[in-house]
Amino acid sequence: EMNGFLCLLAAGLYLCSQCQVTAESRLSRSVIERAVMAAKANVDSAYTYSRRESLDRVRRNALNPAHVLRLLKQPAGVSRTAVRAADYMENAVILVKRSLERRQRRSVNATDLLSEEDLELISELTGCSAQRRAPSCSTQNTRWGASNTPFARWLPAEYQDNIAQAIGWDPEKKINGHILPLVREVSNKILRTANSDVENDPLYTHLVTIFAQWTDHDLTFTPHSPVIKSFSSGIDCDKSCARTEPCFPIEIPRQDPRFGRNSEECMPFFRSAPTTVRQQMNTLTAFIDVGQVYGSDEAKARSLRDLTSDKGLLRVNKEYTDDGREHLPFSEMTTNMLRLSLSILCDFSGDERTNENIALTSLHTLGLREHNRLARALAKLNPHWNGERIYQETRKIMGGYFQVLTFRDYLLHIVGPDILAKQLATYPGYDEEVDPSISNVFATAAYRFAHLMVQPFIFRLDEQYKEHKKFPSPLLSKAFFAPWRVIFEGGLDPIVRGLVGKPAKLNTQDHMMPDELREKLFKFTMDLALDLGALNMQRGRDHGLPGYNKWRKFCGLSEPQNLEQLAEVMNNTDLAKNLLDLYGTPENIDVWLAGVAEPFVPGGRVGPLFACLIATQFQKIRQGDRLWWEKEGVFTEAQRKSLKETSFARIICDNTGVTEVPEKPFQFRPRGSGYTQCKDIPPFDLNPWRDDGELMS
Repeated sequence: EMNGFLCLLAAGLYLCSQCQVTAESRLSRSVIERAVMAAKANVDSAYTYSRRESLDRVRRNALNPAHVLRLLKQPAGVSRTAVRAADYMENAVILVKRSLERRQRRSVNATDLLSEEDLELISELTGCSAQRRAPSCSTQNTRWGASNTPFARWLPAEYQDNIAQAIGWDPEKKINGHILPLVREVSNKILRTANSDVENDPLYTHLVTIFAQWTDHDLTFTPHSPVIKSFSSGIDCDKSCARTEPCFPIEIPRQDPRFGRNSEECMPFFRSAPTTVRQQMNTLTAFIDVGQVYGSDEAKARSLRDLTSDKGLLRVNKEYTDDGREHLPFSEMTTNMLRLSLSILCDFSGDERTNENIALTSLHTLGLREHNRLARALAKLNPHWNGERIYQETRKIMGGYFQVLTFRDYLLHIVGPDILAKQLATYPGYDEEVDPSISNVFATAAYRFAHLMVQPFIFRLDEQYKEHKKFPSPLLSKAFFAPWRVIFEGGLDPIVRGLVGKPAKLNTQDHMMPDELREKLFKFTMDLALDLGALNMQRGRDHGLPGYNKWRKFCGLSEPQNLEQLAEVMNNTDLAKNLLDLYGTPENIDVWLAGVAEPFVPGGRVGPLFACLIATQFQKIRQGDRLWWEKEGVFTEAQRKSLKETSFARIICDNTGVTEVPEKPFQFRPRGSGYTQCKDIPPFDLNPWRDDGELMS
């Protein structure tokens, strides 16, 4: 059902748009067959070339930062099948459009002459129809929030050709009367921050930053098409600055110090894979269900389990331990990567991005250890349970854990107490009319706020919470894709202490993004590194996100029209002037950039726009989840009482050698005041899960 659903959507927003198609205007079957055959040949050739070239780069240890990012965004399993089907569909529609243009001798929207029957035939011929349900102009509730479905659109997409072309695809085309600035130019003029200029957050720990990434990887993953060359021209996207699907390179301004270095004039950038023309896919479930530990499809979930015993455990590393504690298993396909200078995707977990940095790897490892700890405890409590029952009950508890931690402890520090009280306080109950699907603007812009809270170091601290002498804190650029540092350089404990014992970076309008992320992202060699800020803005344009003011209007906020009004919103005249010098009008400011530039709401770490978008998304996630921990019948009353007492500090204590932690690990405190001995933190009470043989709620 999933693949067929996506394949129908892949032909576009069009199932509802061609009601005037007449029998006389129907395309012949032979025209459609030829288009589909040509599309499949184009896509298959591009996939084959891309796989061969990628494997060759791995063998030659010739991966550069752009290759790393592309590998990181590869769809896998059922997601890859869905992406390939969408590529077939999109290319077939493009070929039909060209055929019609030749006939009509004018530019037309191919879908004006594509009937629903034509689209169904294309779906059938691409091999996508075997599991397809009847087409519908609205997503059925059973698919809301499911993996491998399109992101929600809270506002209509804005593409340069009104169909699919990324904003800025034609750099000379004016939008609202102005040429869009290059995203790298914006990054240089607004975001630039030397590592030495980073300000520390006085209130919140670096755990807040990495927890944002951790929760994001439970909720959103936007895959790229696996291809590295253009479907139409055959150009290799890594070797050209041409804009040809799916290549949408980031141009480097001529005055940029990088320009011309190693003959580079652009950073490679690949458009997100389509589901609709043009919508993007979320390969993860929209629910807080700890998918980053367990996976978001059945095959992935099964591959993560230890099925050699009937104990409900997750697989662990068989070669190494952390002073007797478990490490994540190695990915079977990439174990040999440890021998390379790039240890890419070595550790295996529920999410492909586990190895992005060693702090994130550490949270994944905590998740693995806590699952296995709970599973062993439940087995002792209920020796008559089999492994399947233990696994499912443990997974359910873990989901409850992180729903509690996210809403009770974490979101307060992001959206602030006022927005929390207004939208995210008392659980209102399940509402089957609420669509919990992740919105495109949340995934592509608002929830990337924490990129401005990343410290240029991944801190490693000793037992006294001082800099670790044997394993000092590496620069962030040295901690990308380096799971070996967790295994061979002191294990989890120093990194976890660094997360809870050091402050986050403070996002200020003068010092937004450190050069570790702007100049050294995924940098391993002398090859051109990537710029995270530029990537974020280019991704927003790729996804057709409307500009700043339309999102302000969506949230019921003012819409600044001139310098004076923008200066008032930003509480900063110089920043407002710089933004208008670049964009010409507030309407055009990339929503991610404007969102992270706004002054914080009281007690939060985002401005009013992102506070609204983030709170709205989590409100929908909670209210549209029929398995939410507070919903009657999901857990028993006694179990809910236990879950209310969940403590991230306790999870750290139970799964590391750390013996002293801040009682509230998201809140920064100097050691001493606010730090608690692990022995004084109450354990999680599993007694409500004791089973006397009767079925539990």
